[in-house]
Amino acid sequence: MFNVTEKSIDLGDGRQIVLETGRLARQADGAVLLKMGKTMLLATVVSAKEAKEGTDFMPLSVEYKEKYASSGRFPGGFLKREARPSDYEILVSRLVDRALRPLFPDDYHAETFVTINLVSADVDILPDALAGLAASAALSISDVPFNGPISEVRVARINGQFIINPTVTALKEADIDLMVGATYENIIMVEGEMKEVSEAEMLEALKVAHEAIKVHCKAQMELVEELGKAVKREYCHETNDEELRRKVWDETYDKCYAVAKKCTANKHKREEDFEAVVTEFLSQYTEEEVIDETLVRKYYHDVLKEASRRLVLDEGLRLDGRKTDEIRPIVCEIEPLPGPHGSALFTRGETQSLTTVTLGTKLDEKIIDEVLNQGTEKFTLHYNFPPFSTGEAKPARGLSRREIGHGNLAHRALKNMMPSDEDNPYAVRVVSDILESNGSSSMATVCAGTLALMDAGVQIKKPVSGIAMGLISDKGNVKYAVLSDILGDEDHLGDMDFKVIGTRDGITATQMDIKVDGLSFEVLEKALAQAKAGRMHILDVMADTIAEPRPELKPHAPRIEMLTIPKDMIGALIGPGGKVIQEIQRETGATIIVEEVNGHGDVNVFGENKEIITAAVNWIKKIVAVPEVGEVYVGKVKTIVQFGAFVEILPNKDGLLHISEMDWKKTEKVEDLFKVGDEVEVKLIDIDQKTGKLRLSRKALLPRPPKESNQGNRGK
Repeated sequence: MFNVTEKSIDLGDGRQIVLETGRLARQADGAVLLKMGKTMLLATVVSAKEAKEGTDFMPLSVEYKEKYASSGRFPGGFLKREARPSDYEILVSRLVDRALRPLFPDDYHAETFVTINLVSADVDILPDALAGLAASAALSISDVPFNGPISEVRVARINGQFIINPTVTALKEADIDLMVGATYENIIMVEGEMKEVSEAEMLEALKVAHEAIKVHCKAQMELVEELGKAVKREYCHETNDEELRRKVWDETYDKCYAVAKKCTANKHKREEDFEAVVTEFLSQYTEEEVIDETLVRKYYHDVLKEASRRLVLDEGLRLDGRKTDEIRPIVCEIEPLPGPHGSALFTRGETQSLTTVTLGTKLDEKIIDEVLNQGTEKFTLHYNFPPFSTGEAKPARGLSRREIGHGNLAHRALKNMMPSDEDNPYAVRVVSDILESNGSSSMATVCAGTLALMDAGVQIKKPVSGIAMGLISDKGNVKYAVLSDILGDEDHLGDMDFKVIGTRDGITATQMDIKVDGLSFEVLEKALAQAKAGRMHILDVMADTIAEPRPELKPHAPRIEMLTIPKDMIGALIGPGGKVIQEIQRETGATIIVEEVNGHGDVNVFGENKEIITAAVNWIKKIVAVPEVGEVYVGKVKTIVQFGAFVEILPNKDGLLHISEMDWKKTEKVEDLFKVGDEVEVKLIDIDQKTGKLRLSRKALLPRPPKESNQGNRGK
């Protein structure tokens, strides 16, 4: 019934990847089951036979989905089924999408759906590094036009050695963690984080990754040949008019070049000037004359792209008048908003980020409940990109994948510079709202985030800045120009978007998308060197505003004090049913969080001011204090009995003040001295070693009365 074909990829260290097709999802255009250990990914591709009318782009959808059953877990929530994608699933989908999208033919416009399902999971194998390979294999054995194959791998440096697709356990020790996507010939996508590594070390990691990817691509080529799937479907998704194309070029190129050469810094003014050129061209046609405006605008876009690129390559000028390595004017402000715990406004040209920092307790940490990852995250960063930031008149509805991706990049760039848990008890949330956008808004988020964290008094290890690099090249990369701090137009019209983030001492994160074949490591090396110079310039500008974190939190920022208590005192602090800790919180107004960590209790006391925290801390210290013989306590009479009184000297710790220890003179009735609720100063004189009962004395703290003279007694 099944005609199963398998292809094995030997990773050279005892591990193996197997690509299987012919058994599952046979009605899809292409389907591959990738197997590595217990991990299995089912990748399918389906592409419509025809393009929808009016579509002039590649409508590609890539969905990565994790099944909870793959690791033997139930989904959370009321419905107990997989629902909206997690941030992790969206980020993996983006990684695959960015590697696949450039490799479809420019004139292929049929709706295409690539779905990768994690159907079986191994907790020590990261599936994100395998998703690109599975998707590419499914595309390669289908009849969908695709200029692949590609693969993606994770390259990590662990104890000085580069490892391809390391285990989850090993990855914790890495100082380089990069995801790389590539064809057999070229690298096309990079994303990852590092712990302040040099440009040379990063390039070395890319080279190691590409060698591994070549093995994956070769295996896919052999699988395609074995299956006889090299022939792709015929299609015709575009109707072109070569005469009209020449006319558009002949009549608009010089005018378009002239507009580009005006070097207008204002994005909207530049757009209006470019629009005026094509409007003038269209005005020569009357209503009776038939002209395909969509086709004209398509050809004019090619004109605009070529004119802008030639201006850079031939004259060294950019659309806004800058030189290739010049960075737009930067303005940094801290504390533009008095309410948040920290805030900053970072403006670079026409890109602007207003970023805030909020400090919270452990209860505010992000809860992670994914198929392979459960726990909490202390540091979060959110990126918002409203339509008004680009002057668009449309509603803002829900988060886009782009917002999640850009926020993740900024988060990875900053997280290794955050203080350790021991030095920072707070949950920290950074929110970047993009108010203006004309390129590099994610890099503005990194810079604004650094400024806002320092304004809040969060003791980050070092300031971080980021810059987006671009590339303009002609065919064969004979002539090229690396651009610093690219505009939105330069990203759209150029050949590369290469974001590099770091401190003065090294790179902390990177993201790269390459749209041109044959990009050499020589070009990447030049781009990294130019990015480093730009990064240093931005750090200098930021340092003029604030060079290091404030020594103290803002007066209105909440305070946290951390205590460590013995493990066996955790129960006493919490009390039966939480009675004790709830009473402390109710009476003082503090928030108290208790955790057992490494055989002891970690206690975080969170309050709005010092008085609240002091009251709660003193209460806790009394609860966890161990009674010591010889110590003096101020206790409260809890119970009176015939032979004495029971006095609470510490929370939930009573001792017997025997009637004989109340005074030097004989006490006839306890009630003659005390009533329930009275405070009394007592000394702990003994602890019964067997029962733990406490013996108290008031008499020991009173002056001993003088003895009566025996001689005087005899004379009476």
